[in-house]
Amino acid sequence: MGEPGIVRPARRPPGWCAPGPAPLGAQGRPELTPAADEDLCFLSGDWRLFQKRRGHRWSLDDLVTAWVATASASERASALAEASVDRAAAEASAALAPPARALDLGCGLGSVLLMVAWRLPHAQLLGVEAQADRAALGRRSIAYNGAAARCQILDGDLRALDTRRALAQAGPFSLITGTPPYFPRGTGTESTTAQVAPCRFELRGGVEEYLTTAAPLLAPGGRLVVCTAALERARVVAASRASDLTLVEHWDIVPRQGKPVLVMVDVLRRADDPGPTAPPGDSYTLTVRDRDGAWTTPFRAVRSAMGLPPTSPTGR
Repeated sequence: MGEPGIVRPARRPPGWCAPGPAPLGAQGRPELTPAADEDLCFLSGDWRLFQKRRGHRWSLDDLVTAWVATASASERASALAEASVDRAAAEASAALAPPARALDLGCGLGSVLLMVAWRLPHAQLLGVEAQADRAALGRRSIAYNGAAARCQILDGDLRALDTRRALAQAGPFSLITGTPPYFPRGTGTESTTAQVAPCRFELRGGVEEYLTTAAPLLAPGGRLVVCTAALERARVVAASRASDLTLVEHWDIVPRQGKPVLVMVDVLRRADDPGPTAPPGDSYTLTVRDRDGAWTTPFRAVRSAMGLPPTSPTGR
């Protein structure tokens, strides 16, 4: 694969040990070492992810999506206790049974897919990705972490009929996740980098296409967790109604105290499933950093749950 890339060293506070399963590692396979334009970074616990050194990389939205998708009601309530959110309301949301089968739509590098797999060690997971190079990176990460027996990535455009047929044959799924591109075309300058533009702009559709694809694949009692830009709230509400889905929870993710909402995460279920609902507009708030720039107590709980150090090496 040419010159080696970067294997990121661990930056962890003293005494912190990574939880969860250990990765298998490179196993003597050259393709499981980073190429010159790649790095192999930490994800959850000691699991790692291949990504390009320049281009789209895994980030906060992936982390909070995976956490909301896998956290139990009691975990969510515990984390939110410091965020002035009604604990009873959090507990009243549907209890999360460990999913037997999970699907990540537009899985890209596989960051959400792998974080869900790390957190739910007995689940079978499938990702679908239209960009072949990103799907290939995801498959290498799956192999590096030793999850190939229960994680797969399907090449395909989630809007395409043949892709939807393949997903229908693999389903139904008790958990579906998705992080659609945040910006409609024409609302900004699109990157000329092939792998970056489709991650940010709706070259292959937005939240409407994700919900349309997910709705018929969702098992009774299952849940769909989708992360979108804060400005797209009305689109999420309209798309859920059009797809016969009901909003169960809504999360506003604030990057820093005093700043506006950056992204939001919605939890939906089938409209014909019984259970509690959250009227459009109701939201729980997770603030990532306080006014001084330190991680908040709730966000530290999220990081800890997802196998990341709850404090930085400097203790902030």
